[in-house]
Amino acid sequence: MPVNLPTNLLRSFVAIVDTGSMLNASEKVFVTQSALSLQIKRLEELLQQALFHRDGRRLTLTSAGELMLDYARKVLSLHDEAVAAVTAGNFVGPARIGMVQDFAEVLLTGMLAQFAELHPEAQIYSRIAGTAELIAQLERRQLDVVIGFAAPGDPAGITQAAMAWYGDPALLDRDPLPIAVLEQPCRFREAAIRALEDAGRPFRIAVETPNLTTLRAAVEAGLGITCRTHLFLRDEPLEHPDLPPLPRVSCILRTANALDTATSRLAELVRETVGAL
Repeated sequence: MPVNLPTNLLRSFVAIVDTGSMLNASEKVFVTQSALSLQIKRLEELLQQALFHRDGRRLTLTSAGELMLDYARKVLSLHDEAVAAVTAGNFVGPARIGMVQDFAEVLLTGMLAQFAELHPEAQIYSRIAGTAELIAQLERRQLDVVIGFAAPGDPAGITQAAMAWYGDPALLDRDPLPIAVLEQPCRFREAAIRALEDAGRPFRIAVETPNLTTLRAAVEAGLGITCRTHLFLRDEPLEHPDLPPLPRVSCILRTANALDTATSRLAELVRETVGAL
């Protein structure tokens, strides 16, 4: 009798290779790391071949694994094509959306609630991260819809927003000027530093954080001023002759090449919501 290879085992196998680790793959296929490990063990038992060399947590493909990877991709591609064709695109899998934190409050409390009402059967997976990380996950097929920031004129742009300075006006009298920024890479960090350097305005980084919530708290506490859009704080931006002008930024929407009906509607709702901000 021929061996039957379950597609969920193949999908987990490909996810580990594409993401580079069990941890990242578990987030992509929505199973725990222990369950993922058992799936790979079962696949190896069915094939009677080791697919990975294991060196601690580091995994590299064996020669059998490299051969199997090519076939697994073909099998999954044909499988997904068949499902889409038979169900006329109405097959509902997890709707995976990634967004920068600036949009999280607006999209999570409003647009995603509306989407859930329209498609109560759909599962939503939401990822909050920087634009570069989200686009990388989109390219690795870990996300279906990404909303983030890019330079003005980006072909994926929905709308543009003005960058502005935010913070306690009393800090403007300090020399050097204390600023609060996110860790690199960050478009707003780069714009703020470049603007201050071009204007010859001395500054120091008083707060550096990977988290936008912490950045907001630091700004509200008066620890530094920052560069962001009106989505960051509802307060009025700072306007002062000592503060240099800032560029505009594009709000972009990028999607995977093939979306099911529900996820296509999700992308449309994102476009409508962000375009109206």
